[in-house]
Amino acid sequence: MTSIKEDVSHISNGEEGDLKKLDTAHGDEAIKVLAVYDGDQTWTPEEENKLRRKIDMKLLPVLCVTYAFLYADKVLLGQAALFGIKDDLGLNSGNRFSMASSIFYLGFILGAYPVTFLAQRFPIERVASLAIIVWGTTLILTPACTNFQGLYAQRFFLGFTEAGISPIFMMIVGGWYKKDEQSLRMGAWYSCTGYVSIFSPLVNYALGHLGGSLAPWFYMYLFAGALTIICGVLIYFVLPSDPIRAKGFNGKERFIAVSRMRTNNSGVRNTHFKGGQAIELLTDIKFWLIFFYALCGMFANAPISTFQAIIIDGFGFNPLNSLLLMIPSGVYAGTMMLITTYLAYKFPGWRAYIIIICQLVTMAAALMLWLLPRSELGGLLFACYILTTTGAGYAVTMGLFLANNAGYTKRSLASSGLYIGYSLGNFAGPQVFRQEDSPHYNLGFIVVVITAVIAGSLVLVYRILCSMENRRRDKAGTVEGFEHAYEDDLTDRMNMQFRYSL
Repeated sequence: MTSIKEDVSHISNGEEGDLKKLDTAHGDEAIKVLAVYDGDQTWTPEEENKLRRKIDMKLLPVLCVTYAFLYADKVLLGQAALFGIKDDLGLNSGNRFSMASSIFYLGFILGAYPVTFLAQRFPIERVASLAIIVWGTTLILTPACTNFQGLYAQRFFLGFTEAGISPIFMMIVGGWYKKDEQSLRMGAWYSCTGYVSIFSPLVNYALGHLGGSLAPWFYMYLFAGALTIICGVLIYFVLPSDPIRAKGFNGKERFIAVSRMRTNNSGVRNTHFKGGQAIELLTDIKFWLIFFYALCGMFANAPISTFQAIIIDGFGFNPLNSLLLMIPSGVYAGTMMLITTYLAYKFPGWRAYIIIICQLVTMAAALMLWLLPRSELGGLLFACYILTTTGAGYAVTMGLFLANNAGYTKRSLASSGLYIGYSLGNFAGPQVFRQEDSPHYNLGFIVVVITAVIAGSLVLVYRILCSMENRRRDKAGTVEGFEHAYEDDLTDRMNMQFRYSL
């Protein structure tokens, strides 16, 4: 049986019990729930497990469906390339197609922090809903582009509007789940980047053969944009943003949901931006190690998200077969993300090693795509499929990074910072897959080999530093504890009771 002591006894409930009267400028908003709850403060493991399943049922389907749309949008450009968008918009000249892919991530970089700031300041579900509706509207307007310059502008604003979704999802998971639960939940919604590739090639092939007066790729963007707008509207009503305000939970469930998060030592939600935490993040070497890991690791994403259909087409297959041959890649990618995040859940001290193994597999896949002769179609397709292992490593990284950053402002900015590194890698990656190197793209795969090695090395250094800091705190006589989980909104560096996940 678990219980929580009256750690908020120094806070006045007020005669009216009004949550809004509690000052949370320094502490976490979870204090509101703890301060006003006057029921039984103990619960059994069975009650907690039942509550966790309820949270899963309310939250994960929403995150999974939304993220599936997010990734379907990213691979849409590569699939539309098989149905005329390159010819219609003049993308065949030089590196225009590569730039059309890259410029999306320039918008992503510039939009990540503004959207995340809004999500900290205002209700998350409203910010997410608005961002998704604007993203869907931008997507549905793609057929209005008549040249590559127009597509560049559209892709930039598309990236800007999508930028905050992934960091927001990380913030939501961090507010609902304990450290040891986060990686598996991250893997659940991130795996949809793979599984959506089972269906999107079939849907887009059908849309590309509708006929009519419009270009085939028009239908792809109109359909995807309409679904995204519908998703954005639904998000407003169904997304349970945090246990403090989410609907559908009684008082005891809400109390347990908040109280059990103490073990994270990172809080649930705080709407006050704290400049000191931002400065701490920028001076934290561990942040920069993971930032540059994301940057280097995402060079491998270019041949997956944008160029995979084109690369497979270059093996000599027709457009239909090229799309169909992407399906095993989606099955493999989604399944590997679930497997690796499950292993991270079962063996929490091995998370960094799991990420490193994923980078080694990515390196091997890039070597095969670089060195195998074009006649070895089976080996080349196998390499295309296992190249997606880089995404499995990234799924584990999100959970590890989220668990290792405390202080709500710091954690929010760290989530955005991770995606800026991700975006820089995705921006640079397509630039090394040049039109003049097609269909082999040797330079691109050489760069992927090098960046995969660098990414794995950075994660190893990150683990060593976290382990050393844990040992230093142990030797200093400070044991792991949770007294400062909510009241002080302390960062991981300030709270000596905090221990880093490995």
